[in-house]
Amino acid sequence: MPTGKVKFYDADKGFGFIQGDDGQEVFLHVTALPPEVTALKSGTRLEYGIADGRKGAQALSVRVLDAPASVVKMKRKSADDMAVIVEDLVKVLDRVGGQLRRGQYPPASTGSKIAAMLRRVADDLDA
Repeated sequence: MPTGKVKFYDADKGFGFIQGDDGQEVFLHVTALPPEVTALKSGTRLEYGIADGRKGAQALSVRVLDAPASVVKMKRKSADDMAVIVEDLVKVLDRVGGQLRRGQYPPASTGSKIAAMLRRVADDLDA
């Protein structure tokens, strides 16, 4: 898949352009962005597919590779939302801790879900 940097993006209008590493300029529409990305800053590194649109190359299935810190912070949940999530996570971990004290690991499916939650919360806190 080709890669490039955001040349320009207007979140209000829902479109912009990518400057491909190969020099090609590619149209970027909001519908090609992942659901959690609502805005992009110039210079953000992207990976994308290309299709021939009505007016030239158009990006499809965009994936953010390296976002500037301000873009990452824009995607963060509010501190109030994170407080609730962390409190709920502590309750889940307390239950698992009780099982472990009784010599029982949680079932594999539960363990993988808890691990995924921990990774996601860690990513949100580290942003």
